[in-house]
Parts: sequence; C-alpha cells; structure tokens
Amino acid sequence: MNELRDYLDYELFHLGQTPITVGTLATCTIIFITSFVVARIMRVAARRALIARGYPKGSASAVSKILYYLVLATGSFVALDTLGVSLTAVIAGSAVILVGIGFGLQNIAQNFVSGLILLVERPVHEGDFIQVKDIRGTVSNIGLRATRVISRDEVTVIVPNSDLITAQVINYSVPTPRMRIWVKVGVAYGTHPGLVRDTLLAVVGKDVGVLADPGPEVRLDGFGDSSLDFTLLCWIDDAREDLRTQSRLRVAVVEALEAAGIVIPFPQRDVHLLDRRA
Repeated sequence: MNELRDYLDYELFHLGQTPITVGTLATCTIIFITSFVVARIMRVAARRALIARGYPKGSASAVSKILYYLVLATGSFVALDTLGVSLTAVIAGSAVILVGIGFGLQNIAQNFVSGLILLVERPVHEGDFIQVKDIRGTVSNIGLRATRVISRDEVTVIVPNSDLITAQVINYSVPTPRMRIWVKVGVAYGTHPGLVRDTLLAVVGKDVGVLADPGPEVRLDGFGDSSLDFTLLCWIDDAREDLRTQSRLRVAVVEALEAAGIVIPFPQRDVHLLDRRA
C-alpha cells in the first residue's frame, strides 16, 4: 500500500502552483470517462422516458441532447477542479477563446450558436421532411455544429446549422405532413372545359394516394398559344410521396384524355413565306 501511495503521489509536473501527480491525473481521467458514460446513459434514458410519456420524438431528442451537454460540462468542470484548475481561470480563458473564435472562427461559432437555437426553439425536429436551398430530405440528427439530412436518394447531406437559421427553410411536416400537389395539362382549343374537368376529377378519384377531404379541384389557368391550360390540384397524406403521386396521375391523365377523345396539342407555328422577287 505504501508503494502504491508513493506511486500515486509521484509528481509529474506543476500546473501553476499546483503539483499534478499520478493520482490526480488518474482521478481526473476517471471523472471525465464517468461523466461521458453517465451523460450518454442519461441522454438515452431521458429520450425514452419522454417518448413513453407521449412527447414528440423531436422534442425528446432536443431535451435529451441539452441534458447530455449539461452533464458533460459539469463533469468536465469537476475533473478540472481535481487538477487544481480554478473555475474563474477557466471562465476567463473561455472568454479569451471566444474572442479568438469571434475573429478567426466565425463560421464555427455561428454554427454552434445556431445549433443551440435549433435545440431550444426547435423550428425543425428530427424526422421532419424539409427543404433548405436545393436540398430536400428527412432530418435524421441535429448536432451542435451541423444537421444531417437524408435526401430522397438515401444520401446523407451535412447541412450547417446556420443555414437552417438564416436561410429560407420549408418544413413540409409542420403543421401537418399533408401536401397539395399540382398536375398541369393542356388540351386543344375547341374542347369543352366541362368535359376536361370531369375527366380529370374521375382520374384523381381513382387514385388511392389522393385524399378525398380536402377534395380535388380543377382550374383553367389560362389560354396558351396552342392549348387551354388546366391544373389539377389535390391533397396527399405524406409530402414525401409528391413526386410518385404526380407521376402516377400524369400517366392516368394521358390515358383518360385519349379515351375521352381529348387531344393534348403540341406547339404549332404558322410560317408565311414572302416572295420578294416581284
């Protein structure tokens, strides 16, 4: 025991006026590891408990992450205290670091603050179907620096948190995952608008992916150069299915118009040739 005590009391170096021994360094390491393990356990336990009580998954994930970082920060301060590091010195050093970040690492600082805003305000939740810039996909994880979005092609896109705060973000999951889709079609002049309307409504009424309430709608948008321009509007239950449903409806519309004898015209131009030889 005396040999072990002597080994633990062996001085490695000095941190200011405080000697750092093998024992204090080992204690600091154990506290770091323990706080990390406890933080992860509490994060998982808190998320499961909140979901079990009926809280949304996004809210549960945000609360569990905040708890995780708080436990980790507390453990880090306690570990540094075992080394004799003053918390006042740590705070002062953090202020200096923050100043350096402000000048040299503005993007990282901006993304970090944006991550905190996302976790607190929760404008975007995990599992939401969103579009930011030209990226459209499902939010899989919101971190302190960046957010992972799974695109339609099952590709993970790393989006800086600042983009989710400063850029225009479309959240297709709030307040409801339902979405209205548009299918445009042109028919030849001379076609009765009522026949077109009835044909399009019959098509959308047979599609199982389209909601009956709110009901579909057919609009005459305008008079094109070669066609009467109609738009079929209908609602679907999940915004993620918009492209599939639109494609399915377009195929059905073409078949229904052909069966009804309605012509989908192609652009036509009249060309007049002038004889200037006279």
